[in-house]
Amino acid sequence: MIIKHLGLVKYLAGRLVLAAPPFMTQEDLEGYGVIGLLDAIDKFDQRLGTAFKNYAYTRIRGAILDEIRKQNWIPRSKWQKFSQLNQAREKLQQNGNSLYENELAQVMGMASSDIRKLAAEYYSAFPVSLDDTAGHENETVLVDAISDPNSPDPLAVITERNEKETLVEAINELSERDRLVLALYYQEELTLKEIGSILDVTESRVCQLHSKALQKLRGKLLKYKDDASYKKGVKV
Repeated sequence: MIIKHLGLVKYLAGRLVLAAPPFMTQEDLEGYGVIGLLDAIDKFDQRLGTAFKNYAYTRIRGAILDEIRKQNWIPRSKWQKFSQLNQAREKLQQNGNSLYENELAQVMGMASSDIRKLAAEYYSAFPVSLDDTAGHENETVLVDAISDPNSPDPLAVITERNEKETLVEAINELSERDRLVLALYYQEELTLKEIGSILDVTESRVCQLHSKALQKLRGKLLKYKDDASYKKGVKV
């Protein structure tokens, strides 16, 4: 069921990425969407008569939007300035120019001191790996300081992996019993009662095992996201 609905996760992430701050990629949103999907699987009650896809849609969308709201704490006016800074950088790069303070200031119509302040705010908001260098006549070079949104981050674990591979790795880290419960339920599509017969436990106990296994899986996927976010700010 998880693999079957990854397409829905990707679809919603693709639509909602337009509402996300620039540092959040579609792959980031897909990761949070998977968490929402797992939550939907855990809490879905077919007795209510709602189709699972409709229920999952709401849960996945809600999980992604919640994370966007948590991260989107910077005022819109500041986002616009950051966007202008990146556009100026891209314009200079396309023309084959180096990214020196005075050149960026000229393109943006700002004083060099204001460029330095804006860049400092950018670094504070989005920690990146920096190599301090100096340009001609001791001018500050910003090419190594301002991250390129089109460049792949070699340390962003989640964004470099296919969603299925990440999910498989997380599942493989579960205990043998947890993996068995998930496999019997989602791959073999057995009922909780049938799984109980195989494991020689009650149906209610299988329900508990199933919920705990999903909670562990959710935790491992969140850990992957946290590790990736942390590594994005570590010097390499």
